Amino acid sequence: MKQVLVITGASKGIGHATAARFAQQGWNVVNLSRSACDIPGVTNMAVDLTSPTWSQEHGEELQALVGTPQRVSLVHNAAVMTKESAQTITPVTLRRVLELNVVAPAELNRLLIPHMLADSSIIYISSTLGRKAVANTHAYVVSKHAVIGQMRATCQDLAGTMIHTAAICPGFTETEMLREHLGAHPDVLAQITAGIAHRRLVQPAEIAETIWFVAQNPVLNGAVLDANLGQIET
Repeated sequence: MKQVLVITGASKGIGHATAARFAQQGWNVVNLSRSACDIPGVTNMAVDLTSPTWSQEHGEELQALVGTPQRVSLVHNAAVMTKESAQTITPVTLRRVLELNVVAPAELNRLLIPHMLADSSIIYISSTLGRKAVANTHAYVVSKHAVIGQMRATCQDLAGTMIHTAAICPGFTETEMLREHLGAHPDVLAQITAGIAHRRLVQPAEIAETIWFVAQNPVLNGAVLDANLGQIET
Protein backbone atom coordinates (compact mmCIF):
# COMPACT_ATOMS: atom_id res chain seq x y z
CA MET A 1 0.00 0.00 0.00
CA LYS A 2 1.48 3.33 -1.06
CA GLN A 3 1.32 5.88 1.74
CA VAL A 4 2.72 9.39 1.39
CA LEU A 5 3.63 11.98 3.98
CA VAL A 6 3.72 15.51 2.60
CA ILE A 7 5.32 17.79 5.16
CA THR A 8 6.58 21.34 5.17
CA GLY A 9 9.83 22.28 6.89
CA ALA A 10 11.34 18.81 7.37
CA SER A 11 14.95 19.94 7.19
CA LYS A 12 15.18 20.37 10.97
CA GLY A 13 13.36 20.30 14.29
CA ILE A 14 9.89 18.81 14.56
CA GLY A 15 9.62 18.39 10.80
CA HIS A 16 12.85 16.38 10.59
CA ALA A 17 11.79 14.11 13.45
CA THR A 18 8.37 13.60 11.85
CA ALA A 19 9.85 12.73 8.47
CA ALA A 20 12.08 10.16 10.18
CA ARG A 21 9.14 8.65 12.10
CA PHE A 22 6.99 8.16 8.99
CA ALA A 23 9.94 6.92 6.91
CA GLN A 24 10.65 4.27 9.54
CA GLN A 25 7.12 2.99 8.94
CA GLY A 26 7.69 2.66 5.21
CA TRP A 27 5.91 5.82 4.11
CA ASN A 28 7.14 7.84 1.14
CA VAL A 29 8.06 11.29 2.41
CA VAL A 30 7.89 14.54 0.43
CA ASN A 31 9.47 17.58 2.07
CA LEU A 32 8.64 21.12 0.97
CA SER A 33 11.14 23.66 2.26
CA ARG A 34 13.96 25.91 1.20
CA SER A 35 16.50 23.51 2.75
CA ALA A 36 16.72 19.80 2.00
CA CYS A 37 15.95 17.08 4.53
CA ASP A 38 18.97 14.76 4.87
CA ILE A 39 17.00 11.60 5.67
CA PRO A 40 17.70 8.90 3.04
CA GLY A 41 14.79 8.34 0.69
CA VAL A 42 13.03 11.65 1.37
CA THR A 43 12.00 13.53 -1.76
CA ASN A 44 12.86 17.21 -1.41
CA MET A 45 11.12 20.02 -3.27
CA ALA A 46 12.99 23.29 -2.92
CA VAL A 47 10.11 25.71 -2.30
CA ASP A 48 9.91 29.12 -0.67
CA LEU A 49 6.46 28.96 0.88
CA THR A 50 6.56 32.66 1.77
CA SER A 51 6.41 33.50 -1.93
CA PRO A 52 2.85 34.30 -3.10
CA THR A 53 3.59 32.53 -6.40
CA TRP A 54 5.02 29.25 -5.10
CA SER A 55 1.93 27.19 -5.93
CA GLN A 56 1.83 28.48 -9.48
CA GLU A 57 5.46 27.49 -9.93
CA HIS A 58 5.44 24.12 -8.11
CA GLY A 59 1.80 23.04 -7.72
CA GLU A 60 1.53 20.76 -10.74
CA GLU A 61 4.89 19.16 -9.96
CA LEU A 62 3.77 18.43 -6.41
CA GLN A 63 0.44 16.97 -7.52
CA ALA A 64 2.19 14.69 -10.03
CA LEU A 65 4.71 13.60 -7.41
CA VAL A 66 2.04 12.67 -4.87
CA GLY A 67 -0.36 11.05 -7.32
CA THR A 68 -3.33 9.34 -5.65
CA PRO A 69 -1.88 6.91 -3.10
CA GLN A 70 -4.03 4.89 -0.75
CA ARG A 71 -3.26 7.26 2.14
CA VAL A 72 -1.83 10.75 2.39
CA SER A 73 -0.88 12.53 5.57
CA LEU A 74 -0.39 16.26 5.02
CA VAL A 75 1.46 17.91 7.91
CA HIS A 76 1.54 21.70 8.03
CA ASN A 77 4.69 22.14 10.07
CA ALA A 78 6.76 25.00 8.62
CA ALA A 79 6.51 28.27 10.51
CA VAL A 80 8.34 31.48 11.20
CA MET A 81 8.51 33.32 14.51
CA THR A 82 9.36 37.01 14.70
CA LYS A 83 9.80 39.49 17.54
CA GLU A 84 7.48 42.48 17.59
CA SER A 85 4.58 43.99 19.50
CA ALA A 86 1.24 45.52 18.60
CA GLN A 87 3.01 48.88 18.74
CA THR A 88 5.92 47.95 16.45
CA ILE A 89 4.63 45.35 13.97
CA THR A 90 4.75 46.30 10.30
CA PRO A 91 2.44 45.10 7.52
CA VAL A 92 5.45 43.53 5.80
CA THR A 93 6.25 41.37 8.83
CA LEU A 94 2.66 40.36 9.44
CA ARG A 95 2.10 39.42 5.79
CA ARG A 96 5.32 37.34 5.74
CA VAL A 97 4.37 35.40 8.87
CA LEU A 98 0.80 34.81 7.72
CA GLU A 99 1.98 33.77 4.27
CA LEU A 100 3.98 30.85 5.67
CA ASN A 101 2.01 29.96 8.78
CA VAL A 102 -1.54 30.30 7.40
CA VAL A 103 -1.77 30.93 3.65
CA ALA A 104 0.64 28.16 2.57
CA PRO A 105 -1.35 25.47 4.44
CA ALA A 106 -4.56 26.67 2.79
CA GLU A 107 -2.93 26.49 -0.63
CA LEU A 108 -1.50 23.03 0.03
CA ASN A 109 -4.96 21.85 1.07
CA ARG A 110 -6.41 23.15 -2.18
CA LEU A 111 -3.75 21.34 -4.21
CA LEU A 112 -3.73 18.01 -2.39
CA ILE A 113 -7.22 17.31 -1.03
CA PRO A 114 -8.34 16.11 -4.50
CA HIS A 115 -5.56 13.49 -4.24
CA MET A 116 -6.54 12.28 -0.76
CA LEU A 117 -8.68 9.19 -0.24
CA ALA A 118 -10.48 7.99 2.88
CA ASP A 119 -8.22 7.44 5.92
CA SER A 120 -5.96 10.29 4.88
CA SER A 121 -5.22 13.10 7.32
CA ILE A 122 -4.36 16.79 7.52
CA ILE A 123 -2.43 17.74 10.64
CA TYR A 124 -1.75 21.32 11.62
CA ILE A 125 1.12 22.23 13.95
CA SER A 126 -0.10 25.15 16.01
CA SER A 127 1.48 26.08 19.35
CA THR A 128 0.76 26.71 22.99
CA LEU A 129 0.60 30.28 21.70
CA GLY A 130 -2.35 29.25 19.56
CA ARG A 131 -4.37 29.16 22.77
CA LYS A 132 -2.90 32.11 24.68
CA ALA A 133 -0.46 34.97 24.14
CA VAL A 134 2.79 36.44 25.38
CA ALA A 135 4.25 39.86 24.73
CA ASN A 136 6.52 40.71 21.80
CA THR A 137 5.55 37.76 19.59
CA HIS A 138 2.56 39.42 17.98
CA ALA A 139 2.53 38.00 14.45
CA TYR A 140 3.30 34.46 15.58
CA VAL A 141 0.54 34.48 18.20
CA VAL A 142 -1.98 35.81 15.65
CA SER A 143 -0.96 33.18 13.09
CA LYS A 144 -1.09 30.23 15.50
CA HIS A 145 -4.56 31.20 16.69
CA ALA A 146 -5.51 31.29 13.01
CA VAL A 147 -4.07 27.80 12.49
CA ILE A 148 -6.50 26.36 15.03
CA GLY A 149 -9.39 28.12 13.33
CA GLN A 150 -8.19 26.83 9.98
CA MET A 151 -8.14 23.27 11.29
CA ARG A 152 -11.68 23.58 12.63
CA ALA A 153 -12.90 24.99 9.32
CA THR A 154 -11.13 22.18 7.47
CA CYS A 155 -12.87 19.59 9.66
CA GLN A 156 -16.28 21.01 8.74
CA ASP A 157 -15.45 21.32 5.05
CA LEU A 158 -14.26 17.69 4.87
CA ALA A 159 -17.32 16.19 6.57
CA GLY A 160 -18.22 12.94 4.84
CA THR A 161 -14.87 12.52 3.05
CA MET A 162 -13.38 10.32 5.81
CA ILE A 163 -10.30 12.54 5.81
CA HIS A 164 -9.56 13.59 9.37
CA THR A 165 -7.78 16.64 10.70
CA ALA A 166 -6.42 17.90 14.01
CA ALA A 167 -4.18 20.60 15.45
CA ILE A 168 -1.26 19.82 17.72
CA CYS A 169 -0.06 22.57 20.05
CA PRO A 170 3.53 21.90 21.09
CA GLY A 171 4.88 23.60 24.18
CA PHE A 172 8.44 24.87 24.40
CA THR A 173 10.28 22.44 22.13
CA GLU A 174 14.03 22.15 21.78
CA THR A 175 14.33 23.37 18.20
CA GLU A 176 16.57 25.76 16.33
CA MET A 177 13.69 28.23 16.07
CA LEU A 178 13.24 28.38 19.83
CA ARG A 179 16.97 28.69 20.46
CA GLU A 180 17.23 31.55 17.96
CA HIS A 181 14.20 33.28 19.48
CA LEU A 182 15.53 33.05 23.02
CA GLY A 183 19.12 33.89 22.17
CA ALA A 184 22.05 33.07 24.44
CA HIS A 185 20.21 33.65 27.71
CA PRO A 186 20.38 30.61 30.02
CA ASP A 187 18.40 32.52 32.63
CA VAL A 188 15.46 32.78 30.22
CA LEU A 189 15.63 29.05 29.52
CA ALA A 190 15.64 28.38 33.26
CA GLN A 191 12.54 30.53 33.68
CA ILE A 192 10.80 28.61 30.91
CA THR A 193 11.57 25.14 32.26
CA ALA A 194 10.50 26.25 35.75
CA GLY A 195 7.01 26.67 34.30
CA ILE A 196 6.91 23.15 32.83
CA ALA A 197 5.70 20.33 35.07
CA HIS A 198 8.45 18.01 33.82
CA ARG A 199 11.10 20.75 34.19
CA ARG A 200 12.49 20.27 30.69
CA LEU A 201 11.87 21.19 27.08
CA VAL A 202 9.79 18.98 24.81
CA GLN A 203 11.89 16.99 22.34
CA PRO A 204 11.08 17.07 18.59
CA ALA A 205 10.77 13.26 18.56
CA GLU A 206 7.98 13.50 21.16
CA ILE A 207 5.97 15.79 18.90
CA ALA A 208 6.71 13.51 15.94
CA GLU A 209 5.28 10.58 17.89
CA THR A 210 2.17 12.63 18.64
CA ILE A 211 1.77 13.48 14.95
CA TRP A 212 2.13 9.81 14.05
CA PHE A 213 -0.55 8.86 16.59
CA VAL A 214 -2.95 11.48 15.29
CA ALA A 215 -2.43 10.35 11.69
CA GLN A 216 -3.48 6.81 12.65
CA ASN A 217 -6.55 7.77 14.70
CA PRO A 218 -9.50 9.44 12.95
CA VAL A 219 -11.40 9.57 16.26
CA LEU A 220 -9.34 12.74 16.90
CA ASN A 221 -10.99 14.52 13.97
CA GLY A 222 -11.37 18.20 14.85
CA ALA A 223 -9.31 17.88 18.03
CA VAL A 224 -6.87 20.43 19.43
CA LEU A 225 -4.18 18.60 21.40
CA ASP A 226 -1.75 20.16 23.84
CA ALA A 227 1.70 18.52 23.77
CA ASN A 228 3.65 20.50 26.32
CA LEU A 229 4.71 18.21 29.22
CA GLY A 230 2.20 20.01 31.42
CA GLN A 231 2.36 23.73 32.09
CA ILE A 232 2.23 25.02 35.64
CA GLU A 233 -0.73 27.33 36.12
CA THR A 234 -0.09 30.66 37.77
